[in-house]
Amino acid sequence: MNASLLSLALVGMPGCGKSTVGRHLARQLGLTFVDSDAEIERRIGMPIRDFFAAHGEEAFRDVEQAAIDELAGRPAQVLATGGGAVLRPSNRDALHSRSHVVYLRASPDELHRRLRHDTQRPLLQVDDPLERLRQLYRERDPLYRRAAHFVVESARPSVHGLIVMVLMQLELAGLVDPDQATSREGRG
Repeated sequence: MNASLLSLALVGMPGCGKSTVGRHLARQLGLTFVDSDAEIERRIGMPIRDFFAAHGEEAFRDVEQAAIDELAGRPAQVLATGGGAVLRPSNRDALHSRSHVVYLRASPDELHRRLRHDTQRPLLQVDDPLERLRQLYRERDPLYRRAAHFVVESARPSVHGLIVMVLMQLELAGLVDPDQATSREGRG
């Protein structure tokens, strides 16, 4: 498949590496990188955290749904979605039907280790962030799996290792040329 037609979307829990992996993956494949949260912040003119506080989660999910609908399936892009993008069936359907979706899966304990000092994610600003991550994981893991075409364990590998694992999945599925997947491997 010609990578210029490829549309990838990354889904997963907060802190699993969607934005970081997406940025590197886009560079490796010569695609555009889009972060749905950054696009949403551009549209609403404020940080998501502030919008959440002022308008609530439901209003945020409405804005997110409009953004996902517009962004899903654009050719020649890697889309990193927000952790809750899969909560609405219309988002899961749009992502699954218009993009090749990769679920970067990590355990709540690993995510807590990565996010324990995070002050930007509204859903984690609670007394027990680990328990909150466990609750979110129980709710969302089946939804991520439903949206995904590929599941890649993101717990321990380096960013480079994750990119190689994603590229291998895409290559095995015939979505990227083996030469394309390895030609820029040493770049970072």
